[in-house]
Amino acid sequence: MRIQTLAARAGVAPSTVRYYEQIGLLPPPRREPNGYRVYEEEDLERLRFVVRARALDFTLDEIREILALRERGEPPCDYVRDRIVSRLEAIETRIAELRRLQQELVRLHRLGAQAPEAGSSQGETACICRIIEPPGTGAAAVVARPDRLPSRAEAPR
Repeated sequence: MRIQTLAARAGVAPSTVRYYEQIGLLPPPRREPNGYRVYEEEDLERLRFVVRARALDFTLDEIREILALRERGEPPCDYVRDRIVSRLEAIETRIAELRRLQQELVRLHRLGAQAPEAGSSQGETACICRIIEPPGTGAAAVVARPDRLPSRAEAPR
């Protein structure tokens, strides 16, 4: 089959197939005299594996390692299980961070519904937004950011 057919059957763009070939996730295909790539069913199976692994958030390096283990005749399932455990731990951590962020945003939203606009009172012109930086807190106030959420001890109650 040609690249268009292979890509369509795997649900990816032909440029993705060429990229995966370039980085070694797919072997170089056989070429026709006119230079067209020719793929076999094994190529489709391998491409579908790569697409499925990417959908499960495996990195390209992890996929490369899984394929290398398989090519060496070693079962890659222990490696895959280790990666899954690691990914699950990271997801659980991220979910906890997102829950804290959600709670902080709900709290700030409620606070914002009660707060007048910045600068509406005398002496508050330096405040950009009272919801994020209540008067008197200064720049040292902890603001929920995706890269650093307040700990329970830091989070306002």
